[in-house]
Amino acid sequence: MRHFWLASWTLCERELVRFMRQRSRVIGAFAPPVIFWFLIGSGLGHSFRDANYLQYFFPGTIVLIILFTAIFSTISIIEDRHAGFLQSALVAPLSRVTIVTGKISGAGLLALVHALPFLFLAPLAGIHVPVTSWLSVACLLVAMSIGLGGLGFLLAWRLDSTQGFHAIMNLFLIPMWLLSGALFPASGAARWVRIVMWCNPLTYAILGFQKSFFVAGVPLSLSPISIGICLAVSVAFAAAMVGASIFSAQRT
Repeated sequence: MRHFWLASWTLCERELVRFMRQRSRVIGAFAPPVIFWFLIGSGLGHSFRDANYLQYFFPGTIVLIILFTAIFSTISIIEDRHAGFLQSALVAPLSRVTIVTGKISGAGLLALVHALPFLFLAPLAGIHVPVTSWLSVACLLVAMSIGLGGLGFLLAWRLDSTQGFHAIMNLFLIPMWLLSGALFPASGAARWVRIVMWCNPLTYAILGFQKSFFVAGVPLSLSPISIGICLAVSVAFAAAMVGASIFSAQRT
């Protein structure tokens, strides 16, 4: 077990160092979601009775930051395959589970580090996060970071080009975020859209954030779905993505 965790941390640390040395990735992972939040939120203005759109869009932006960072971090799997590093890791006396945990941990940790500073903007948007919500917010952040990191690993492991990865992201991942309640609540959508949204695991993460963030003493969402259910779905999503990544990596 000591060698397992040492190897996993080495791969995780490699992802962190690699990311910090590329300033364009740092800016590209954090700046676009913040710009989207400000421009879209300001453009739509006061759209809701209890909270303006800038406040409603805040939880969705957090998930977008995690999505961008975790997904783009796992592109390194394709780059490592082309550079020969992945082949060297595969023939090393390490289990493939080590590679999976190291890569997902690195991507998840980077996503978490990028999402945390954005939370400090909550007071500027008029959002209050009570102490009783800190634990649920932390669990949701970790679950989404690991889950989306695992999803990125699962996609990158099966692809052989960064162009194909971007195509899958535009075709699948961005619509997955759009249909998560980040831009509009499920209650105002068409029936088939509501069905898709409630089958989307990101919906429960955003709903969990909305129920944890308060404006004038009222949560951003009054949905009857509890935070416990949101946490359970988010953790299950993370576990499923890690398990699917391990299964995919262990196949010949």
